[in-house]
Amino acid sequence: MLPFALPLAYLLGSVPFAVVVSRSMGLPDPRGFGSGNPGATNVMRTGSRKAAALTLLGDAGKGALAVLLGRWAGLDTDELALCGVAAFVGHVFSVFLSFRGGKGVATAAGVLLALEPLLGVAVCGIWLAAFRLSRVSAVGALSAGLTAIPLAWLLLSGSVAAWAVTLMSLILLARHHSNIRQLLNRPTDSTP
Repeated sequence: MLPFALPLAYLLGSVPFAVVVSRSMGLPDPRGFGSGNPGATNVMRTGSRKAAALTLLGDAGKGALAVLLGRWAGLDTDELALCGVAAFVGHVFSVFLSFRGGKGVATAAGVLLALEPLLGVAVCGIWLAAFRLSRVSAVGALSAGLTAIPLAWLLLSGSVAAWAVTLMSLILLARHHSNIRQLLNRPTDSTP
């Protein structure tokens, strides 16, 4: 069953909700401004919270759906994690966008929430706390990506699923390389 599930999960993950939602709502293509990434944060730059929310739900939903469909088909936890990775990779390297895509934050969150709800809630909570403290989406994403790795090893006990979460986190962190550079080069406030 897994050889059929992985390509289907990848195709599901490849659906570019940012582009689909933007086109259906008459908004500009999110790949043409801001970071150039098709994701909810970039769609938010159009000023449409509704479009950004729909993009977020679509991107998270496809990650969760890849795992839930695998569970329905009787796959075990490690196989479900591999389906989640396939959907995540589909989002980041979408076949529908010439193998370019988003940074994967929402899709990874959907995968984690469906795979291991405690892990998903913890990582989403870390993202939210870091974002609220910094008011920078990338800080939330980087914080969540970094903490997902030790939490996965704690909750998934060194299984293939823990390795899968580690892989997603490392890809997510790598996709944020430009944000990391911007954050490191940001001037600090020297006011006493």
